[in-house]
Amino acid sequence: MKQPKSYYDFKSCKTRIQVHQGGSRSGKTYSILQGIAELCHVNKNAGLVITITRATLPSLKASAMRDFFEIIQGEGWYDERVHNKSDHIYLLFGNLVEFVSADQPQKIRGRKRHILYANEGNELTLEQWRQFMMRTTWKAIIDFNPSDEFHWIYDEVLTRDDCTFYQSTYLDNPFLDAEVIREIERLKDADENYWRVYGLGERGVSRSLVYNHWKQVTEVPEGYKLTTVGVDFGFTNNPTAIGGVYTDGHGTFFDLWAYATGMNNADIARTIQTKLTELQESSRTLVVADSAEPKSISEIRGWGVNITPSQKGADSVRIGIQYLLARPMYVRGDEVVKELKSYKYITDRNGIITNEVQKDNDHALDAWRYAATHNKLKPNYGKYAIG
Repeated sequence: MKQPKSYYDFKSCKTRIQVHQGGSRSGKTYSILQGIAELCHVNKNAGLVITITRATLPSLKASAMRDFFEIIQGEGWYDERVHNKSDHIYLLFGNLVEFVSADQPQKIRGRKRHILYANEGNELTLEQWRQFMMRTTWKAIIDFNPSDEFHWIYDEVLTRDDCTFYQSTYLDNPFLDAEVIREIERLKDADENYWRVYGLGERGVSRSLVYNHWKQVTEVPEGYKLTTVGVDFGFTNNPTAIGGVYTDGHGTFFDLWAYATGMNNADIARTIQTKLTELQESSRTLVVADSAEPKSISEIRGWGVNITPSQKGADSVRIGIQYLLARPMYVRGDEVVKELKSYKYITDRNGIITNEVQKDNDHALDAWRYAATHNKLKPNYGKYAIG
């Protein structure tokens, strides 16, 4: 019997990583799980460790875990004696299959595995993916619906020379009945973006992106003047981000000056002073830095930089975001562009987009927000309002 396209893609792939991008009901998840089960059958008692993950345990149970046990029960391979239900582990022909949600940090950083399968991998953060991959010795599989126009999968995974990309749609699944096909094809007239993602398996426009109206430029926009400089501190794991904030009185332009780990306070002061001199700007230009590091701010001030802590408080992040959303946004700097493409609102376990921002990769964006909104958040400016 003919199988969905994804089944043959999984079986034939020779590279370390395989990425399956597809629309709704393309059969990719079921096919990959079927391939994993067959791999265990062929490699009996090989001692393989296979990790199957998704963002949360409820979503994992409702999708990949349910399908996996349906498959092995259908093949007559299920044995309750080797099923550890409390730890979500199953021994299939002497190979360990474990189901681990990505929101369990202690398990992400646990033991090594031979094979990783990230179901709906676009729900994972880049850091979660990296932690999984550092402990994966053989193969890694990702599947996902491409609901995000920008994502780390495109930038960090598909660009690798050991990755193979596959795309599938509902038309590649021979098991769909006519009514399901008609339901999917109704999306053509109902929602263009949904049809692109779930019908055609093409990249869509993310509904959870915080900023989607920015424009990347190579020069300072005409009429824009430097007003402030933003700094977000980092050092070992996170980069320090420094950039100039310009405005024409309404719009905002962020010019990224530095984005690096290992910068000490003297380096930060020197970078700001050198850039201001290069631009022939006043050495007294206001610098706004993350208020969480008062000791660093005091030390940098001692180097002659006119630096002040950012204005924080209840709801300051949301207010700052709303301020930027109400204005044209221009940016220069590849690193901040990457952040803009991945800066999203958190989606809860029910798939509902919340008002909380995913604080994951936002160092340059924080520096921008600190500097652009500094005066707007100061108490002596009166009640904040978006102008």
